[in-house]
Amino acid sequence: MDLALFDLDNTLLNGDSDFAWAQFLITKGVLDRETQEAKNIAFYEHYKAGTLDIVEFLDFQLAPLARHPRAQLDDWHREFMETSVRPMIGEAARERVRHHLARNDLVAVVTATNAFVTGPIAREFGIAHLIATVPAVEEGGAFTGKARGTPAFREGKIERVEAWLESMGLHFGSFAQSWFYSDSLNDLPLLARVDHPVAVDPDATLRAHAERSGWPVISLRGAF
Repeated sequence: MDLALFDLDNTLLNGDSDFAWAQFLITKGVLDRETQEAKNIAFYEHYKAGTLDIVEFLDFQLAPLARHPRAQLDDWHREFMETSVRPMIGEAARERVRHHLARNDLVAVVTATNAFVTGPIAREFGIAHLIATVPAVEEGGAFTGKARGTPAFREGKIERVEAWLESMGLHFGSFAQSWFYSDSLNDLPLLARVDHPVAVDPDATLRAHAERSGWPVISLRGAF
């Protein structure tokens, strides 16, 4: 059994689920467009530039979850999946996941986007394992608007993957081969940790690093 890890946003998805969720809530009138849209765009630009303050961002991203009942959030998310997420999923991305599942690899999505947003997306790909930023919940199941534990961001992705593997009695050395697919310079730490780092439709910084390092550069926008 080998290990195959996938970033989600702009890797398996042709877009960013984090950004799209906030925009979806703005469109629904749940978030105020005038005050929230500029912040959403600014955070996204900081992420792409590698300058994101993850704590500040999570306060912004998770706050709406604490303002509404879980049943309402789930209803909105089902609509979000249909209108925003599925159009971002190309056949090449589905095929790459199916390729690793057919090999009986241990497959997981590893994403900084919170688990409420990304859990249904991972399941859409048939991926059972999700390493994501965890939104804290109260005893009754309502979200607090804060994150729990280490965010799955930059070096935090390595920490979270290692903890996940350890929970199963495994570690990186348990696998003959390991892959990580990502588009982002923010994922350079985890890309450097696996045997087969793969740059997927990468940003300029990751592309340059991949070309210097001899890493494969692929696109999941077209055919597998």
